Amino acid sequence: MKKFILFITITAAIAVAMTACNSHPAQQVSYVDTTGFAQFQAWKAMNDQQTTAVVPVAKKRTSTVNKSSSMSSSTTNSAMTTKKKGWSKGAKYAAIGGGSGAVLGAVINKRNRVAGGVVGAILGGGIGYVFGHSKDKKDGRL
Repeated sequence: MKKFILFITITAAIAVAMTACNSHPAQQVSYVDTTGFAQFQAWKAMNDQQTTAVVPVAKKRTSTVNKSSSMSSSTTNSAMTTKKKGWSKGAKYAAIGGGSGAVLGAVINKRNRVAGGVVGAILGGGIGYVFGHSKDKKDGRL
């Protein structure tokens, strides 16, 4: 039984290493914008340019009383796209899941704590990565 678990662990580690090592360069993947977000961004950029071109000047208030008054306000929000730094949520969740899985695996498998820790780390890291990757998709990081 111990040899079988060791064989599965080594096979899983080799499979992870083989999929992580990619000898092919990254290819450009084109995505279809089904939500119309690119169109919205273009409209917003054009609208921001128009509002910044015509900015009303605030008038000084005089002591005379006017029955009609006008109020105007304009705000310009320029969203700057910067490269996101730091760990992605997939990497964070994989690290947390791997660490906690190693601890839980060692606690659960009392006969061989090292094998339990390795199996727990692999399973916890994989499950954590799946959850983190889905959060990255929701946030738009990918």
